[in-house]
Amino acid sequence: MPVADPVARLGAELGEALRAPIELERPNDPAHGDYATNAALQLAPQRRQAPRDLAEEIAAAAVSLPAVERAETAGPGFVNLWLSDAWLADALAAIVEGGRDFGGGQPDRTERIQVEMVSANPTGPITVASARNGAYGDSIARLLEFAGQHVEREYYYNDSGAQMDKFRASVEARRRGDEPPEDGYRGAYVDDLAAKDEDPVPRMLEQIERTLDRFRVHFDSWALQSRLEARLDEFLPRLDTYEKDGAVWARSSKHGDDDDRVLIRSPERGGGPTYRAADVLYLADKLERGFDRAIYVLGADHHGTRNWYAAVARMLGYDPDRIEVLLYQLVHLTSGGEQRKMSKRRGDVVFLDEFIDEVGVDAARWYLVNRGPDQTIEIDVDLAAERSQKNPVYYVQYAHARIAGILRNAPPEPVDEPAPSQPLADEERDLIKRLLEFPRVAAEAAERRGPQAIPVYAIRVADDFHRFYHEHRVLGSEAEGFRLALVRATQNAIARALDLVGVAAPERM
Repeated sequence: MPVADPVARLGAELGEALRAPIELERPNDPAHGDYATNAALQLAPQRRQAPRDLAEEIAAAAVSLPAVERAETAGPGFVNLWLSDAWLADALAAIVEGGRDFGGGQPDRTERIQVEMVSANPTGPITVASARNGAYGDSIARLLEFAGQHVEREYYYNDSGAQMDKFRASVEARRRGDEPPEDGYRGAYVDDLAAKDEDPVPRMLEQIERTLDRFRVHFDSWALQSRLEARLDEFLPRLDTYEKDGAVWARSSKHGDDDDRVLIRSPERGGGPTYRAADVLYLADKLERGFDRAIYVLGADHHGTRNWYAAVARMLGYDPDRIEVLLYQLVHLTSGGEQRKMSKRRGDVVFLDEFIDEVGVDAARWYLVNRGPDQTIEIDVDLAAERSQKNPVYYVQYAHARIAGILRNAPPEPVDEPAPSQPLADEERDLIKRLLEFPRVAAEAAERRGPQAIPVYAIRVADDFHRFYHEHRVLGSEAEGFRLALVRATQNAIARALDLVGVAAPERM
C-alpha cells in the first residue's frame, strides 16, 4: 500500500488549522525556504481579506506546527517555510518505508484502462518512428499502473486491405525474381521473406512481437481489423449515416467532427469498408469489453482522429470523455552530424532492432521519451551509444550503481534507522527534499500523460546525490546509519523512475 506523501500531509495539517486547502511547493531559490505556499492569494477573495493579512495568519498557524521552525511572508501574499531536521528525518523514514512503491497512487476509484499503441501494419519490421509510439505508450501505461489504475496494453493491426495486398505482392515479386511494384515494399527484409514459400504476414508479426519484447513493450492482447470488420452490419444501423455518390457516409460533422467520413466505398471504388469503418468497430469493441477508458497512441498525422473518435462515441451512445487520443511527433536520427532517412517502402529505413544494436535498449527507451510528445525528437546516435556521463541515461544509471556499491560494503540494514546525530548538511536536506518531490512528479506525469517529466526528475536526483556523495562520506561516518537510509531511499527513487520509462537500474557498471 502506498505511503502517504509527507509534504501533502504537512499541507493538510496546515490546512486544518486554517480550514482551507493548502498546497506546498518547493521554491526554486532555497533562500525562500524549504517550502512555500501562495494560498493567501487564492483564499483572499473568498475570505474578503487582504492577501498580506491572510499570509500573516498562515505564517502564524505554520509556526505552531512542530515541523516548522520559521515562517515568513513575502511579496503580495506568499508564505515561506523552513522545516526542522526532525521533520525531514521523519519524512525520510516514510520514504524508506515506502521502498520502491513510495510515490505510488491509491485512487478513490480504480479504472480499467486500455492503452493501444504501436499498431503498425505488419508490412515490415518495427521502425524507430513506431518505436516512439511504443516507448511513449508503454511509459504512460507504467505511470497509470503506478498511480493505482488497472491497465491493459493492446496492439491493433490491419491484416487485410490495400497495404497488405501491396506487401504480399512485393514479396511474391521477389520470389519470381522481379522488382516489387512501384508503390510496393523494398529492402533486405522483403528478400528474406521471399526465401520461404509461405504467407509473409504471420512471420512478420512474429518478428514484430520479438522486437517489441526486446524493447520491453509487452502486450496483453492483439486485435485484427479483419475480425472486427465482420461485425460491420451490426453497428452500421446505430450510426447517423447517409448515401452520397454511391458511398455510405457517417454524418460525423453533426456530432463534433471536422467533416463527414466515408464508411463504405462506392461500387466504383470496390464497395468495401474504409479504415474509418474499422475505427467505429474497434472503438465499440473496446468499450464493450468493459474498459472505463480507451487510450489511443497515434502519430501526429492522425491529428484529425481525436474529433472523429469523439463523434463515433456520441453516435454510439458512449461518453466521449472515455476516449483519449495521444499524439506524438516524428523522430529524426543523426550520426556524424548527418540525418538518416527513413522509409519502409524504399528500404532505407532504420529499424528498431538496428537502433537497439547501436545504442542499447536503455538508451533507446530513454531518448524516445525524454521529450514531450508534441516535440519532434532528434537523437544523436553517437551520444546515445556513448558510455560516459555526457550521456544522461548512463549518468543516472551510474548513480544507481554507485549506491549499490556503497550498500554492498555496508553492514546489514538496521531494523530502526537512527535519527541524524548532527544537524543536517545542505546537501542532505536538498536530497531529501528532492526525493519528496516524487509523488507529485509521478502523479502529474500520469495525469498529463507526460512521461518526459520522469527522466528530468531522475537527472535531478542523480545531480543531488552526486553533490551529496562528493561532500560527505557515508560508510564509517558518524552519521552512517542515517546516510545509509538516505542512499537506500535515493536508490529506490532512481530505480522506480527508470522503470517508469522502461530503463534498467544496474547494480554494477
